Amino acid sequence: MGTFQDLNLNSSLLKALDDLGMETPTPIQEKVFPVAMSGVDVCGIAQTGTGKTFAYLLPCLRQWKFSREPYPQILVVVPTRELVIQVVQEAKKLCSYMSVVTVGVYGGVNLKPQAAAIENGCDLIVGTPGRLMDLALNGSLKTKHIKRLVIDEMDEMLNLGFRTQIKSLLEQLPPKVQNLLFSATITEDVEALMADYFREPVRVEAAPAGTPVELIEQSAYEVPNFYTKINLLTHLLQSDGHMSKVVVFTGTKRLADAVSEAIEPQFPGATAVIHSNKEQNKRFQAVNDFASGKVRVLIATDIVSRGIDISDVSHVINFDLPDEPEQYIHRIGRTGRADKKGIAISFITPWDVTYRAAIETLMKQPIPEIPFPESVTVSDELTEEENPKRFVPNIALRLPSREGAGAAFHEKKAKNLKVNVKVSHKDKMREKYGKPKKRPPKK
Repeated sequence: MGTFQDLNLNSSLLKALDDLGMETPTPIQEKVFPVAMSGVDVCGIAQTGTGKTFAYLLPCLRQWKFSREPYPQILVVVPTRELVIQVVQEAKKLCSYMSVVTVGVYGGVNLKPQAAAIENGCDLIVGTPGRLMDLALNGSLKTKHIKRLVIDEMDEMLNLGFRTQIKSLLEQLPPKVQNLLFSATITEDVEALMADYFREPVRVEAAPAGTPVELIEQSAYEVPNFYTKINLLTHLLQSDGHMSKVVVFTGTKRLADAVSEAIEPQFPGATAVIHSNKEQNKRFQAVNDFASGKVRVLIATDIVSRGIDISDVSHVINFDLPDEPEQYIHRIGRTGRADKKGIAISFITPWDVTYRAAIETLMKQPIPEIPFPESVTVSDELTEEENPKRFVPNIALRLPSREGAGAAFHEKKAKNLKVNVKVSHKDKMREKYGKPKKRPPKK
């Protein structure tokens, strides 16, 4: 493997990389750079934590040219707000010796400051699909000068329901834009979208999709229910001093809150929760506290399994197994980054058998199982979801026979019959006064 000096980088980028202490490109960075520099569309496939962000930023920034026009030349689309912040930070590091103006945009905050930042002039925009479309529709984002589009984690964006926004963005771009797509997995939906909008993309693969990171030690416990999981998690955090920075993944937002509430008394001030229902500033605060070491345990849904680059994560714990096997790869990829070893532990209930089988099929290897600790209490208490649902049999009732029954309708009685009879004014007066009453003559 060569160094960054062997790539066709300019002095500004090489100096920024030197400041960052980076000398050797990762496999995905080394393979993508010459392909992207040739101007063709690119589909980059690599495991999470392998340097995908620099893999697309380096060729895009190398080809960037100064322009007096205030319109952006590079557009990067990512699935989450946290990933926007991360990519913007990485871009600014690389541009420390360049005059590239980078702007990040995302939902959940006031649109006007972001619109003003774009209208003041920028070269690179990083954003989530929904907010980018908002800015394009109100006229703040001009796409006619975009030369390179990067879509990071396309499959995750499709899972989050951004298909319409992504298609709308692609349709607004100039016809000769270069498309670069990066992801750890390429699904059928992603293939279909590339077939519609990309021009014969060159596939660059640093590792086969589904290949587990070699530096990650995987293991699993068989656990019967939620409250036993809580007891096991508490035991592991209390007994293992090497668990210095732990990400705990849950299946739902409600479960993330429930786990936090259950273990917080044992670890006061050492836990944080992040999911899409949390306010934006609290989500940023949780990630920052965890990254800085202020918080030891980050309890999260799959919102942080993609793209969020937090260094030195010692352990990943799958409190719940994901229903998509590819998501397991993304989750455990939060640890074992930058050539450091990591540990991934999964709690597997009887309901997770199919999920486990799918994960092991994708990885082409089993998840090693370890004995359940004897000192951990196995709870008999079940949550509402774990309680068996009461089965109510659908018994067909025998209806009484209507044989010989009469008609459903019958004739009204004579006294209830109403006959409309037109009565003249003369007859009405006769009936009322006993004699015909004449109207006075008109004058």
